[in-house]
Amino acid sequence: MGSYVMLQPILAILAGILILIMPRVLNYVVAIYLILVGVLGLLR
Repeated sequence: MGSYVMLQPILAILAGILILIMPRVLNYVVAIYLILVGVLGLLR
């Protein structure tokens, strides 16, 4: 559980950097982020 809490801010920072570099990637980044958060939420 502790690693999950630490993983979320890191994923958010990486997603933000990707969106700044390549705005067209926004849809993919958001979709992957939501899927990861959902899967991690189910596994807890």
